[in-house]
Amino acid sequence: MAHSDSDPPLLNHYGTLLCHSTQWDEPQTRVTMEECQLPLIDLCDLGSDDEMVRRACAAAICKASSEWGFFQVVNHGISSQLVDKMRCEQVKLFRAPFETKATSGLLNNSYRWGSPRATCPNQFSWSEAFHVPLTKVSDEACYGDFKSLREVMTCFAAAMSELSRLLAGILTENLGNWKQASISNICDETTCFLRLNHYPACPISPEIFGLVPHTDSDFLTILCQDQVGGLQLMKDSKWVTVKPNKDALIVNIGDLFQAWSNDVYKSVEHKVVSNATTDRYSIAYFLCPSYDSLIESFVKPSIYRRFTFREYREQVQEDVRKTGYKVGLPRFLLKGSEDLTTTTTESNTRLYIPSITAKS
Repeated sequence: MAHSDSDPPLLNHYGTLLCHSTQWDEPQTRVTMEECQLPLIDLCDLGSDDEMVRRACAAAICKASSEWGFFQVVNHGISSQLVDKMRCEQVKLFRAPFETKATSGLLNNSYRWGSPRATCPNQFSWSEAFHVPLTKVSDEACYGDFKSLREVMTCFAAAMSELSRLLAGILTENLGNWKQASISNICDETTCFLRLNHYPACPISPEIFGLVPHTDSDFLTILCQDQVGGLQLMKDSKWVTVKPNKDALIVNIGDLFQAWSNDVYKSVEHKVVSNATTDRYSIAYFLCPSYDSLIESFVKPSIYRRFTFREYREQVQEDVRKTGYKVGLPRFLLKGSEDLTTTTTESNTRLYIPSITAKS
């Protein structure tokens, strides 16, 4: 296996886990996964002069969030030129020597690789990333020798932030309580993140995850990925592969929106599978609230108890530290609510279809 000085020591860490692990799930033979076409939504329709077209677009966003937990958007307002520039700068960043990435404090010292808390091979992610708070994206001191990255990343983060708030506003209004609980009032730059991901080629085993199965601990995530593929999600109790679309961004619902909507919207488990021959790159934007924001259902009876974002993060981190796995929302289920998850979901999948004012 070829190794360059830019690669993190993923093989060494994985090999250590393989030799010393006392836990090992049954190995799974990689099979050809069913390829799915996520619901595709043209956001140009939100700017239509025809109110029915605007309402239909909003309804499609809400329907996909309820039935899939994932959808893709085109004509999203982020130019292909900006995406290409961001991808070029991202590749240059990850091609820097490993020591530079790991020790020079780049991007708020946010570099991570592998899975530090993994206790067995099935908890290991064959990837590296920079997880950057929005408050640091424009900070010149964070970029070191990568000066050209700053301008592009600042523009990209601003565009992703604007898009996330547009989509979150539509999803919130659909719940009928948008005046009382606007996401823009509780989400700010201090807790939103931009994550730059690199999944090096992994020829040693098809069983190694690029990113382990998980749900996202936020309101929603917007993903800009290349054409290599590898993203899979759980649909109808089976894993399906998401077909890349070069013109689309992928949007998925996070745990907080599922709790806030009382399971109207679904935070769906997803993962990245490794590629034997080709590196994969992606950029994810995470829309998160302030740490002390209270998350509670908009209807009663509620499936989940009230909690703050800080409490949720701390519980997730504790579970990962103790077990190697995220538990997530099941930790916050109210007693007896297990029986409500099906009936409440069925009764709440109605769509209010908000009245959308045309964009200028």
